[in-house]
Amino acid sequence: MIDFTDQVVVVTGAGRGLGRLYALELARRGASVVVNDLGGSMGGDGADSSIADLVVDEITAAGGVAVASHDSVDSPAGGEAIVATAVERFGRLDAVISNAGIFNSIAFEDISADDWRRMLRVHLDGGFYLSQPAYRVMKKQNYGRFVFISSSAGMFGQPLEAHYAAAKCGLIGLSNVIAIEGAPHGILANTVLPFGFSRMVSETVGDPEVVAEASFLKAIQPELVVPIVTFLASRACESTHHNYSACAGRFARVFAGLGPGWLADPATGPTAEDIAAHLAAVSATEPFRVPASIFDEVFGVCEQLGITA
Repeated sequence: MIDFTDQVVVVTGAGRGLGRLYALELARRGASVVVNDLGGSMGGDGADSSIADLVVDEITAAGGVAVASHDSVDSPAGGEAIVATAVERFGRLDAVISNAGIFNSIAFEDISADDWRRMLRVHLDGGFYLSQPAYRVMKKQNYGRFVFISSSAGMFGQPLEAHYAAAKCGLIGLSNVIAIEGAPHGILANTVLPFGFSRMVSETVGDPEVVAEASFLKAIQPELVVPIVTFLASRACESTHHNYSACAGRFARVFAGLGPGWLADPATGPTAEDIAAHLAAVSATEPFRVPASIFDEVFGVCEQLGITA
């Protein structure tokens, strides 16, 4: 059994939806959980401290250990305070599930600068503000696990969500670098792209009849996301620098692959017309490789060129 006894986990956005389920499962497996939630609306307005408190009550009533955090992730002070709650209360920090977020739908041409910054401030900036102080604690311990909750909206695109998609895809880049820099210190970082019928979905769809009749919405039970998040936050996980989709009980790795491409002769001075003529080779997706870092791509090109990096 994957056990979290004597481990401390921070879960942000843990007052409702998927975050609450992560917190409950981790506590059930023995973790001391910092239940972080500002208690705002789906659009990011307001605050309600009882949202996190109720989950803490739920955990303690079941015999678990938890403490509430009402700080917002959208500032450096908030991120520091969340980590401090874990360390001051429990003495360490083993895993962070960066789940807090807001959501709304706006056509690209109508997104204001405030809409854009607000979304990035909570998701992407919040991921940084929380993970940096947590990373410092984990580095001293020589152990840690990060699970960033990203989205297929960012990896593959979703209409009316340019601001949300950009923020969520940014978390993948953040996770990639934490994975590389954290590897020598026992710190692993991965992302999960979840599908779950939660407040985000119900408020987006709006029409109760559509919800009642949509078989896909019935299939994406939020409980089906919990197993992979739990695994990635655990000592049993040895994977890092990976992204995983969790949808209706189907779990799959998501990756950015690099095709073989077309190697032009630099001496000939390749032109735009040459790109057009070789577009099939330039755009080919097979055979592909998954670079472990930017250097991995550079080394591959140097090998093709017959030069030393």
